[in-house]
Amino acid sequence: MNVQNSAAPVIASRGAAIQAVDLVKDYGAGASVVHALRGVNISFERGRFTAIMGPSGSGKSTLMHTLAGLDSATSGHILFDGADLTRMNDKQLTLLRRHRIGFIFQSFNLLPMFSAEQNILMPLTLAGEKPDRAWFDLLVETLGLKQRLNHRPTELSGGQQQRVAIARALITKPKLVFADEPTGNLDSVSSAEVLGFLKRSVNELGQTIVMVTHDAVAASYADRAIVFADGRIVADESHPTAEVMNNLLMAERERATRAAVTSTRADKLARLAGVNGPAHLPITDDVLPEAGGARHAAPVARHAR
Repeated sequence: MNVQNSAAPVIASRGAAIQAVDLVKDYGAGASVVHALRGVNISFERGRFTAIMGPSGSGKSTLMHTLAGLDSATSGHILFDGADLTRMNDKQLTLLRRHRIGFIFQSFNLLPMFSAEQNILMPLTLAGEKPDRAWFDLLVETLGLKQRLNHRPTELSGGQQQRVAIARALITKPKLVFADEPTGNLDSVSSAEVLGFLKRSVNELGQTIVMVTHDAVAASYADRAIVFADGRIVADESHPTAEVMNNLLMAERERATRAAVTSTRADKLARLAGVNGPAHLPITDDVLPEAGGARHAAPVARHAR
């Protein structure tokens, strides 16, 4: 990563599995720069299930990829397990991801020629390490895979394949698991099954999970849900329900719509001023169209934990 930071070390919050401090991520430069992360400050607690929601292009996936060291930060700090990821080189980040961070993706990425058991053990096989059989047995029992270990991926349902992927992510006993749209390719029944197992892995196995999702129902399984927009956290809900998360997302869409309308009108007024001289037309609510039927954008919500 190796971003520009101050020499003084930054201390992580007590109880944090991973923490972002003034995290900035820009793509491009000059007039074409895209500010994907705008000074994000957030801490994810150990042994908790956190969901990150937001519209497409909000920066939520960029946040996850940057926290995991898959993408470099422009500035700021990422504090994990006593180290600052922004000060690590590529080799150090690779070793960290191999041993201390697990990943669950929308695509299962199982190797079709291997059995479920072989796929689960693959991270250890590649590292030349022997599995902890007690931990392996606990995982397959918790995930309901005991009767499927000899099956190849083509012999498993989508939900079963994702459970194998979850077990593979947990087999190395990572301190943190990132899940990127883990139910995106599943039907509603399989989605509920997988989300239930993720929650159980937190409650029963002590895992820490950070999940990116578009789905308010998926977010309702988490202990905490963040709403992300324009590279910033705009809501933080400590008791997420599907209804609450849908309302927060709707409020953010209405705010974004009104902001876009205001910007468009300001541009038009600026062009008029350039042609006809200064224009003294105030930008008020009565000249803006309604956004989603609401007269005023909902305020940013932040609920106390």
